[in-house]
Amino acid sequence: MQHEMDAVERNRTWVLADLPAGHRAITLKWVYKLKKDEAGAVIKHKARLVARGFVQQEGVDFDDAFTPVARMESVRLLLVLAVQEGWRVHHMDVKSAFLNGDLKEEVYVHQPPGFVIPSKENKVLRLRKALYGLRQAPRAWNAKLDSTLKQMGFQQSSHEAAVYRRGKDGNALLVGIYVDDLVITGTKKAEVEAFKGEMKATFQMSDLGLLSFYLGIEVHQDSSGISLRQTAYAKRIVELDGLTGCNPAYTPMEERLKLSRNSTAEEVDATQYQRIVGSLRYLVHMRPDLAFAVGYVSRFMQRPTTEHQQAVKRILRYVEGTTDYSLHYPRCPGAQHFIGYSDNDLAGDSDTSKSTSGTLFFLGKCLISWQSVKQQVVALSSCEAEYIATTTASTQALWLARLLGDLLGRNAEAVELRVDSKSALALAKNPVFHERSKHIRIKYHFIRSCLEEGSIKASYINTQDQLADLLTKSLGRVKFQEFRARIGMV
Repeated sequence: MQHEMDAVERNRTWVLADLPAGHRAITLKWVYKLKKDEAGAVIKHKARLVARGFVQQEGVDFDDAFTPVARMESVRLLLVLAVQEGWRVHHMDVKSAFLNGDLKEEVYVHQPPGFVIPSKENKVLRLRKALYGLRQAPRAWNAKLDSTLKQMGFQQSSHEAAVYRRGKDGNALLVGIYVDDLVITGTKKAEVEAFKGEMKATFQMSDLGLLSFYLGIEVHQDSSGISLRQTAYAKRIVELDGLTGCNPAYTPMEERLKLSRNSTAEEVDATQYQRIVGSLRYLVHMRPDLAFAVGYVSRFMQRPTTEHQQAVKRILRYVEGTTDYSLHYPRCPGAQHFIGYSDNDLAGDSDTSKSTSGTLFFLGKCLISWQSVKQQVVALSSCEAEYIATTTASTQALWLARLLGDLLGRNAEAVELRVDSKSALALAKNPVFHERSKHIRIKYHFIRSCLEEGSIKASYINTQDQLADLLTKSLGRVKFQEFRARIGMV
């Protein structure tokens, strides 16, 4: 608590004042937390002074609360670029980050419990800078960090607000931001160290060295490449449901399993079901092999039954047997071209008859992005379902290509998209097929303009090699394990 108070005072966060008429002071509270490493060992006892920001009113106490953070695809893309170029990835953390944000609004708080100034108990504190818990604190901190990086010569990516670049070609420095965590990589080690020095001179920073643990993700860097996994987190999820040491399953879902919201089986505790599935959804960030199964059981959050619970337990049994699996990014210099796979499962949802789209995007041999999602409309044919899935994939492809162009300082290149439906490709390339497409919404014809301008290159691939099958349906053991290995899970 004293360390936190020292940081607040050193930062000149507030000044003692009388509460003006017409204003109200926000109360403060202490929050205690144990910080742990990737093995679960306690590395720090932390006390945080937090404002009870839930009493603030929008338009009165704050105007804007939104702050951007890096998407997981952006973080993975940074890591893959580092692997391909042979760069090391470093990690820094800003101490008491939100205390650095400058406030525009007039905000008053009560004196913190345990640190009330004697004989001045009736005084309040007027905030100059943000405190944790204030609704505008994240935005204020992000604005401060953004202006600081731009003063240091960085350019913000126009396609990812939390990614910055400085320098060109042989002297590039890339930074990804997630609130107060900075992922840093670049061409020259000296340039990285110089940037660290600049940040330490501006903020109170923790230099965590090479990236090894980030947002619950374990990162292993060596000469062969980078591996990402969530072993400790996966074990905690299995333990949460009491399945530690159970017989493992070879696939996360039974082949051809169909579940319905209208199940007549006995209902189970919805809160516990939602807790387990929600935990599994975060595991999907580094486990594409779980994406379809977890997405499927997520459809039954409102009224889960024993049938749905059994499907979740099957996923947990699979996780128990694969806790040490990681997403491996091997060294493949010069492979800076995106290849995508797009597939669908026609009418995969037995309640709504909507199809499931699946997309995968590789940079070289490294899997960057994946998605398994139910389509928004009911497709009338397999051709139409594939066409909609291809359009969805094309939007992600364009964003990834443009983001890669920003990071490398060059124009975006065309993305190769592989589809296992010749009729969908013909529909995308030939607008004459009016009878097949006259009922399709205009937004799904976006793929045609992409093909015409050359930003997307769509090609046919045999169904046996369609890796996106992994994200659209429950596969048999042999095919599942084959595809799992081909997408880089080791």
